Amino acid sequence: MLQCKDCQHFHRRDDGEIAFTCDPFSTIVEPECLAKWQLIKTNQMVAGYQATLEYYQKLAPIQEKMFKFMESEMDSMDESEKWKVDDEQGDDNTDETDETDETDDWGK
Repeated sequence: MLQCKDCQHFHRRDDGEIAFTCDPFSTIVEPECLAKWQLIKTNQMVAGYQATLEYYQKLAPIQEKMFKFMESEMDSMDESEKWKVDDEQGDDNTDETDETDETDDWGK
């Protein structure tokens, strides 16, 4: 079996980082190369997922503050417009009672 370090698709940069130019659809040299390529890609995906989780953990306190602020703003908006709803409900009730009183007077 050919080792990756001996393959023409293996490159080591000056800073020691390794890179592969393998393409699983055209440049796979041996069957084991595909398994190695899948392992490398899976590790990259896991590293990306972990980086995303770390970022979300940093944002969590800020999001909590923002949610609390938004809730308090919405509560204060509801409170400031509560008088409109109370008056409308009160007016509707008085109109209905006035109409029934008038019909009772006419009917007598």
